[in-house]
Amino acid sequence: MHPLIGLITLLTVLLMMTLMALVGRARGLHGVKAPATTGPDGFERTFRAQMNTQESALMFLPALWVAAAFGLPGLAAIFGAVWLLARIWYAAAYIDPAKSRAVPFVVSILALLALVVQGLWGIGWTFALA
Repeated sequence: MHPLIGLITLLTVLLMMTLMALVGRARGLHGVKAPATTGPDGFERTFRAQMNTQESALMFLPALWVAAAFGLPGLAAIFGAVWLLARIWYAAAYIDPAKSRAVPFVVSILALLALVVQGLWGIGWTFALA
Protein backbone atom coordinates (compact mmCIF):
# COMPACT_ATOMS: atom_id res chain seq x y z
CA MET A 1 0.00 0.00 0.00
CA HIS A 2 1.23 3.48 -0.87
CA PRO A 3 2.16 5.41 2.32
CA LEU A 4 -0.15 8.31 1.45
CA ILE A 5 -3.08 5.91 1.15
CA GLY A 6 -2.22 4.52 4.58
CA LEU A 7 -1.98 8.05 5.98
CA ILE A 8 -5.34 9.09 4.54
CA THR A 9 -6.90 5.89 5.88
CA LEU A 10 -5.63 6.56 9.40
CA LEU A 11 -6.62 10.23 9.24
CA THR A 12 -10.12 9.10 8.27
CA VAL A 13 -10.17 6.85 11.33
CA LEU A 14 -9.06 9.81 13.46
CA LEU A 15 -11.85 11.94 11.98
CA MET A 16 -14.40 9.29 12.92
CA MET A 17 -12.92 9.00 16.42
CA THR A 18 -13.07 12.79 16.83
CA LEU A 19 -16.71 12.87 15.77
CA MET A 20 -17.44 10.04 18.19
CA ALA A 21 -15.91 12.11 21.00
CA LEU A 22 -17.88 15.19 19.91
CA VAL A 23 -21.12 13.20 20.08
CA GLY A 24 -20.20 12.06 23.60
CA ARG A 25 -19.52 15.67 24.55
CA ALA A 26 -22.81 16.79 22.97
CA ARG A 27 -24.65 14.11 24.96
CA GLY A 28 -23.27 15.60 28.16
CA LEU A 29 -23.93 19.20 27.15
CA HIS A 30 -27.51 18.52 26.12
CA GLY A 31 -28.41 15.80 28.64
CA VAL A 32 -29.06 13.10 26.04
CA LYS A 33 -28.42 9.68 27.57
CA ALA A 34 -27.42 6.71 25.42
CA PRO A 35 -28.97 4.98 23.53
CA ALA A 36 -31.19 7.95 22.63
CA THR A 37 -30.42 9.48 19.24
CA THR A 38 -32.77 12.44 19.42
CA GLY A 39 -32.66 15.53 21.54
CA PRO A 40 -31.95 19.24 21.26
CA ASP A 41 -30.88 20.63 17.89
CA GLY A 42 -27.21 20.95 18.92
CA PHE A 43 -27.02 17.27 19.82
CA GLU A 44 -28.84 16.11 16.70
CA ARG A 45 -26.59 18.15 14.38
CA THR A 46 -23.48 16.66 16.01
CA PHE A 47 -24.93 13.14 15.90
CA ARG A 48 -25.91 13.47 12.22
CA ALA A 49 -22.47 14.85 11.33
CA GLN A 50 -20.99 11.69 12.85
CA MET A 51 -23.46 9.33 11.20
CA ASN A 52 -23.21 10.98 7.77
CA THR A 53 -19.42 10.74 7.95
CA GLN A 54 -19.59 7.05 8.87
CA GLU A 55 -22.01 6.41 6.03
CA SER A 56 -19.73 8.19 3.58
CA ALA A 57 -16.55 6.54 4.93
CA LEU A 58 -18.12 3.13 4.32
CA MET A 59 -18.05 3.91 0.59
CA PHE A 60 -14.90 6.05 0.62
CA LEU A 61 -12.38 3.64 2.14
CA PRO A 62 -12.87 0.71 -0.27
CA ALA A 63 -13.04 3.14 -3.21
CA LEU A 64 -9.74 4.68 -2.06
CA TRP A 65 -8.06 1.29 -1.70
CA VAL A 66 -9.30 -0.03 -5.06
CA ALA A 67 -8.33 3.19 -6.86
CA ALA A 68 -4.86 3.01 -5.32
CA ALA A 69 -4.43 -0.70 -6.08
CA PHE A 70 -5.62 -0.64 -9.69
CA GLY A 71 -5.08 2.99 -10.67
CA LEU A 72 -2.53 5.64 -9.81
CA PRO A 73 -1.84 5.69 -6.05
CA GLY A 74 -0.71 9.32 -6.12
CA LEU A 75 -3.89 10.43 -7.85
CA ALA A 76 -5.97 8.32 -5.48
CA ALA A 77 -4.18 10.02 -2.58
CA ILE A 78 -5.06 13.45 -3.97
CA PHE A 79 -8.74 12.51 -4.36
CA GLY A 80 -8.61 10.92 -0.90
CA ALA A 81 -7.15 14.05 0.66
CA VAL A 82 -9.83 16.16 -1.02
CA TRP A 83 -12.54 13.84 0.36
CA LEU A 84 -11.03 13.97 3.85
CA LEU A 85 -10.73 17.76 3.92
CA ALA A 86 -14.24 18.14 2.52
CA ARG A 87 -15.65 15.81 5.19
CA ILE A 88 -13.90 17.78 7.95
CA TRP A 89 -15.39 20.96 6.48
CA TYR A 90 -18.78 19.25 6.14
CA ALA A 91 -18.82 18.05 9.76
CA ALA A 92 -17.86 21.49 11.07
CA ALA A 93 -20.54 23.10 8.91
CA TYR A 94 -23.16 20.55 10.00
CA ILE A 95 -22.46 21.11 13.70
CA ASP A 96 -22.60 24.92 13.35
CA PRO A 97 -26.19 25.94 12.49
CA ALA A 98 -25.01 29.18 10.85
CA LYS A 99 -22.96 27.42 8.16
CA SER A 100 -24.06 25.73 4.97
CA ARG A 101 -22.89 22.16 4.37
CA ALA A 102 -23.90 21.95 0.69
CA VAL A 103 -20.53 22.84 -0.85
CA PRO A 104 -18.39 20.47 1.24
CA PHE A 105 -20.96 17.72 0.68
CA VAL A 106 -20.74 18.13 -3.10
CA VAL A 107 -16.92 18.30 -3.01
CA SER A 108 -16.74 15.07 -0.99
CA ILE A 109 -19.18 13.30 -3.34
CA LEU A 110 -17.17 14.40 -6.39
CA ALA A 111 -13.94 13.15 -4.80
CA LEU A 112 -15.62 9.84 -4.00
CA LEU A 113 -16.94 9.57 -7.55
CA ALA A 114 -13.45 10.31 -8.91
CA LEU A 115 -12.07 7.42 -6.83
CA VAL A 116 -14.77 5.06 -8.10
CA VAL A 117 -14.09 6.07 -11.72
CA GLN A 118 -10.33 5.67 -11.24
CA GLY A 119 -10.83 2.25 -9.66
CA LEU A 120 -13.14 1.08 -12.44
CA TRP A 121 -10.75 2.43 -15.07
CA GLY A 122 -7.83 0.60 -13.46
CA ILE A 123 -9.76 -2.65 -13.17
CA GLY A 124 -10.87 -2.31 -16.79
CA TRP A 125 -7.27 -1.91 -17.93
CA THR A 126 -6.25 -4.90 -15.82
CA PHE A 127 -8.83 -7.05 -17.59
CA ALA A 128 -7.89 -5.62 -20.99
CA LEU A 129 -4.21 -6.44 -20.46
CA ALA A 130 -4.83 -9.94 -19.07
